[in-house]
Amino acid sequence: MSLRKSIITATLVLMSSAAAPATASADWLFTPFLGSTFGGSANIGVDGEDFGDEFERKLNYGASLAWMGGGAIGFEVDFGYSPNFFEVSPDDQDFDFAGDSNVTTLMANLTLGAPMGTIRPYAVGGLGLIKTRVDGAGQFLDEIDNTDFGFDLGGGILAFFSENIGVRGDVRYFRSLQDNEEDDELDIDLSSFKFWRGTVGITFKF
Repeated sequence: MSLRKSIITATLVLMSSAAAPATASADWLFTPFLGSTFGGSANIGVDGEDFGDEFERKLNYGASLAWMGGGAIGFEVDFGYSPNFFEVSPDDQDFDFAGDSNVTTLMANLTLGAPMGTIRPYAVGGLGLIKTRVDGAGQFLDEIDNTDFGFDLGGGILAFFSENIGVRGDVRYFRSLQDNEEDDELDIDLSSFKFWRGTVGITFKF
């Protein structure tokens, strides 16, 4: 085959490839969600003594923005907020959507989940920040306002009922990290503060 014919053939192949529809594409997924925290616990020190504490189920809401490639790997930023997380609520107490004793999470995650038609089961995990705020009186005696590193692990199922709108069910485990020794070295270990989060959300694909 002459050089001229080779160039013409290669050009036609490239033009055909560019014109052909892609079998898989990368998508951005935005998911506002609503759910509940559960299984939360911590060992909290007061006056030099440690005691265990377990927390009630509390409302959690937030949103995630994810990028999913044509394959199984993607990335996600997840923001969650749980007002009144540390409160023990009597029946006559009004609910506060911005409670003073709350937990805020901001995580950067890796996601793994191959699409199966309109359904995508996935696993997720990553690192980020866990901010805890306790307003003191009647709860843990002292006011607490900490921002610590933490991680989350979990998974869920994403199902689309139209081209760009779907439903996501998701369960994740959160735990904060701490530096056990007050020195110039960073000695990261698991802290006692941990909880689970279960959510349902509407996913918009674009």
